[in-house]
Amino acid sequence: MNIGHRFYRCLSLHLPLTAILTFVLFPFYWTLNTSLKYERDIMKVPLKYLPDPVTFQNFTETWNTVGFGRYFRNSLIVATVTVAFIVTFSLLAGYALTRFRFRGKQLMIFLLLCTQFIPGVMLLIPLFIIFKKLGLISNLASLVIAYTTFQLPFNAILMRGFIKNIPNDIEEAALIDGCNRIQAILYVVLPILLPGIVATAAFAFIGCWNEFIFALMFISRSDLFTIPVALHSMQGEYDVNYGYLAAGSIIAMIPPFLMFAYVQKYLVQGLSAGSVKG
Repeated sequence: MNIGHRFYRCLSLHLPLTAILTFVLFPFYWTLNTSLKYERDIMKVPLKYLPDPVTFQNFTETWNTVGFGRYFRNSLIVATVTVAFIVTFSLLAGYALTRFRFRGKQLMIFLLLCTQFIPGVMLLIPLFIIFKKLGLISNLASLVIAYTTFQLPFNAILMRGFIKNIPNDIEEAALIDGCNRIQAILYVVLPILLPGIVATAAFAFIGCWNEFIFALMFISRSDLFTIPVALHSMQGEYDVNYGYLAAGSIIAMIPPFLMFAYVQKYLVQGLSAGSVKG
């Protein structure tokens, strides 16, 4: 009976999980499979579930001929600069909302949360007009400003949850020992807050790296395209090179994959800490 119960439990647990995992991972596998095939073999019937022969031509052509290296650099610049701004400003805002008392504090928190209910698409036209008057159309600075503006409220609230879990007594002890407020933040709060900072940076980076609508609207020069816009531009009106498109998609997935593989332990710690108190 015990063996039957274990078998049933194993079956009821692992089969659904395996099915879900297969459903989630199959598109990634098929993209990788397509990127390693010659163009003549991609649409050949019957379909091959393994590339035979294997070729890396799609990757080299996409990176060099299509110019994907330039698009990769543009996305990396935008994401890195934006993450630096978001982490800095959200840290300052989260600290102020946690440690200081001032009139309208709860209203400010409420308004920051309300900004998350507004679709960014609604503000495309006003932002386009503003950036055009400022001469920022087809300028990567417009993306940095837009991404920072839209992601800052959520990340400030997220950082506030992380800072709330740091006992105020530790910071007060540092102040008593002779540290000023800035030194207490740098030498006491930041080392403890590292998992929260990493979690915030990870969310901000993914949001910037994958964003498409703003990049499509604000950047018209092809040499300034980010990766999502570049992938979109690789789809022609009458023809699509699926090998190049698949190779570009795999290249686009590498930085987020490597980043999450490296920071996963900090990410879990940060999210766990931030979920204890709101």
